[in-house]
Parts: sequence; structure tokens; C-alpha cells
Amino acid sequence: MPPITPISRAEHWQRTRRLSIQLLLLWLVTGFGAAFFARELTNLNLFGWPLSFYLAAQGSSLVYLGILAYYAWRMRRLDKAARAPRPASKEARP
Repeated sequence: MPPITPISRAEHWQRTRRLSIQLLLLWLVTGFGAAFFARELTNLNLFGWPLSFYLAAQGSSLVYLGILAYYAWRMRRLDKAARAPRPASKEARP
């Protein structure tokens, strides 16, 4: 694992917002995509069930679980980076 680079509060908040927006868009695409393309996917079968049924019943839930796991992992790293001590700047030294 690469070393954690310290970040400022402003950068932490910016990265948190960007991550949240990206994962919310993925959640929206997953939920909307499964419902929108359900008719086109009824001809494809997976384990005897139409693919649209599988995506609506299981696939979306697995994607949501993946989104939650990734968010928790990524936020833990961002929080550690925000708490990491920052090196003193050269201007602060006499």
C-alpha cells in the first residue's frame, strides 16, 4: 500500500464530494439501467431466468453492496490522509 499523503480540509471535502457524486451516479445508472433495458434483456437467460429478472433481483443489489464497500474503503483512506500530520512549511521557520 502506498504511503498516505497528507491533504488539507478543503481538499478532503472536495474529494469527498467528488466521490459521493460519482458513486451516486453509478447507483442511478444501475437502478435506472436495469429497469429501462429490462425488455431488451428478457430474451437472454441466466440459470433459467430472464437476465432482466436477475439484474433487478440480484445484480443491482450486488452493485449497491459494492458501492458501499468501495465508499467505506475510500473514505477511510481519505480520513487518514486528512488526519496525517503535515510537514511544516519553510515560511514558518525563522
